[in-house]
Amino acid sequence: MSVSGGGPAGPSDWAVERFGRHAAALVAAVPRCLATAHAKARAAHLAAGLKKRSPYGAALAEAVREGLADAARELGEPVRDVRGYEYAVINGHVLFPYKYADEPRPLAGARLPADASPTRRRLLRAHGPQGREQLFEVDADLATGEYLGLHEAFEELGASTRLVCVFFTADAERGIHLIHWGEARLEPDRTFTWLHEEQLPVAPVPPE
Repeated sequence: MSVSGGGPAGPSDWAVERFGRHAAALVAAVPRCLATAHAKARAAHLAAGLKKRSPYGAALAEAVREGLADAARELGEPVRDVRGYEYAVINGHVLFPYKYADEPRPLAGARLPADASPTRRRLLRAHGPQGREQLFEVDADLATGEYLGLHEAFEELGASTRLVCVFFTADAERGIHLIHWGEARLEPDRTFTWLHEEQLPVAPVPPE
């Protein structure tokens, strides 16, 4: 399901249900955070002067997390440290940013890398929508320590905190191309099934 994330009429019903009185502010803040993060990451890219192994991707990921955390603080909402990374938690929903492509590709093609960190995989599995295999008790003889670990909620977030994905595409030259947010379930093949998805507008890059 794909709809507009907000506009002159205000945020969507889905956004209001998740973020309450902060929904309208977040619809505007998320694109601004990504635009500002791109500007910082591009500065790091230019300073490095590298054609290969540019720091853009890593710098962008960190700047986006920091920007969303700052936005949460401005709204009076908590920021949680999860394995050394700050995550914004708005009205009981943790924002999970992820750049899924360097080109403006359809969201349907988003896929988690095979080498994605255990923290990312656990956030998606433990705090995101459950798949059919998670709706029933797993036989103790079949459940490995790795399986149980990936489905255990982070104590820093609490079991009731749910995940809202903020997926986007970007590159160092053109900036942010597309922004989507919503609820996505990570599948065993590392693709995503979207239970709800909205596209947000792209904000202009702030002047240097």
